[in-house]
Amino acid sequence: MTADPRTPRARGSRRTPIARSRSGSGSRASARQKPLEYSILYTATLCLLAAGAVMVYSASSAESLLTGPGDPAYYLKRYVVLAVAGIAVLHVLSRHGLRLVRDATPLLLATSFLLTLAVMAPGVGVTVNGATRWLGAGPLQFQPSELLKLSLVLYAARVLSAQPRRVRSLRELANPLLVVVGAACLLLMKQPDMGTAIVVCLSIGCLLVAAGVPGRHLVRIVACLVVLGAVLAIAEPYRRARLMSFVDPWQEASGAGFQSVQSMIAIGSGGIFGRGLGESVQKIFYLPEAHTDMILAIIGEELGLLGISAVAALYGLIAYAGLRAAKLTRDRYSKLVAAGITSLVMSQACLNFFAVLGLAPLTGVPLPFISYGNSNLVVLLAGMGVLLNVAATGGLAQARRGRRTLRAIDGGRVEQGRDRGRRDGRARGAGARHRRRAAG
Repeated sequence: MTADPRTPRARGSRRTPIARSRSGSGSRASARQKPLEYSILYTATLCLLAAGAVMVYSASSAESLLTGPGDPAYYLKRYVVLAVAGIAVLHVLSRHGLRLVRDATPLLLATSFLLTLAVMAPGVGVTVNGATRWLGAGPLQFQPSELLKLSLVLYAARVLSAQPRRVRSLRELANPLLVVVGAACLLLMKQPDMGTAIVVCLSIGCLLVAAGVPGRHLVRIVACLVVLGAVLAIAEPYRRARLMSFVDPWQEASGAGFQSVQSMIAIGSGGIFGRGLGESVQKIFYLPEAHTDMILAIIGEELGLLGISAVAALYGLIAYAGLRAAKLTRDRYSKLVAAGITSLVMSQACLNFFAVLGLAPLTGVPLPFISYGNSNLVVLLAGMGVLLNVAATGGLAQARRGRRTLRAIDGGRVEQGRDRGRRDGRARGAGARHRRRAAG
């Protein structure tokens, strides 16, 4: 017996064109929905930029008004312009960045090397505070070392993904990867810019761990770097003074340890809740570089331990989402790019945290996305655009080609079996087939 089409059940089983169109638009919207890692990375980056704009204005307004150009919002305006330009680059690279950087890595590396060499040419480089690190004139200055460190991470990811067996031999690993990284660090030390050289070494070291370099090779590399770093730190008088002031900054409170002491006073006076936004005392002619390298100390003085903890939590979200995106990608190159860019941001953030809190010697490394800095802000936002592209697309490999794993990122065979979720949050096909068999 056929059902009467006028009955409620028959009418309910039919789908009107409007209902079909709504369901179709809903499926397309869910298909366009970004993965959770993408949302975390994007939100955390925007939050850091917003905090940076507020703190740059707070840390620089008094000094720029009294002894600077006379405009309290001078550095804020420049920060906002650079942030907008960086966000534009981020959005472009978040759509096509992975394929672009893979093809352009050799040219990018060669260009960054040439620009870094040009800094040391007489009459070309710009010297500030005894260091020659910039190109350009007036307000339009560019620091090639910022581009160099990102280029080295992309180059290392390319080399380690193209020849996976290279990691088994220290000789093959040294030529050409470690040779190129060593040459770049020598150029940075010549400027001098030991802080950027340390960030490069930390980032490449994290990338070697992610690529699966044996532990014995890593121990030899770290031992060589420690010995070489100690020699370079002792050989240069100002580095030796910084190292001694780190051991006991209060003994050199009016000399080499002045900046460290003022930073500790700022953080200590902030307490748990801080003095209040804009109420810092140390930023007014006491703490040098308050809106650049030492901006975390102003955050601690005005917003207290809670402010520092909030900033640290945002970096923690970037670390989690970046490594999670690296784990979920389907090809080795994309995994290494995601791990390398994440380690670059986190190495710089951790080094700045340790220096400001007195746990490491001062290196002049800015706080990512928060400190005022022309080149650093734009280059790191470009790197985040590539990382967002990895998180959104799952890498360059097609799903039918399968996933090429890295044990250091994927967590080994046991962890691969635990994470069976799809990138859109739904269950994989095996679980769906199991439910259909159970229903039948």
